[in-house]
Amino acid sequence: MITLALSKGRIFEETMPLLRAAGIEVLDDPEKSRKLILDTNLPDVRVLVVRATDVPTYVQYGGADMGITGKDTLLEHGSDGLYQPLDLRIAMCRISVAVRSDFDYASAVKQGSRLTVATKYVAIARDFFATKGVHVDLIKLYGSMELAPLVGMADAIVDLVSTGNTLKANHLVEVEQIMDISSRLVVNQAALKLKREPIRKIIDAFASAVQVTA
Repeated sequence: MITLALSKGRIFEETMPLLRAAGIEVLDDPEKSRKLILDTNLPDVRVLVVRATDVPTYVQYGGADMGITGKDTLLEHGSDGLYQPLDLRIAMCRISVAVRSDFDYASAVKQGSRLTVATKYVAIARDFFATKGVHVDLIKLYGSMELAPLVGMADAIVDLVSTGNTLKANHLVEVEQIMDISSRLVVNQAALKLKREPIRKIIDAFASAVQVTA
């Protein structure tokens, strides 16, 4: 049995063409089904539906043989013990710094200054501002990041940005891009040794599909 860990939403949807390229069809829609283990058309392949931030953990500890997760999750939560054979180039976005439109960011990030930043990407934000010589007080939030500058709780936010429409709707502006983000295939290293042939077959099918769409 090969078990693949996925999260609902954009990553799940954009993974479907890759799975089809590997001859795998998921038989249930996770948005409509309450099941957390989804069958496929292949009796020896199944899909686990987990939180996006839990995908690396399930793969690392053997709850899943493979998983698909964002680069942001791997950087923030670590990727020890995970083999990362492919950048799948799906669910692409960026991690950026955003502030209120009336906030003087250029002056606020002069070397030696101090900034209050709200984010769920604490490690990424800390490393980024450290390279700029800026001291940061970090406030960890899990959602509705855009509120923090609006209510005076933070000077800036570090968050995922796709279209930028949510920022604009809340009168925030993107002032610096930290990094581009896409989703990666991760594989449990022990599973790769024990189930090498079927796992390698899926990796190769994914790689071919990515090249076709590149």
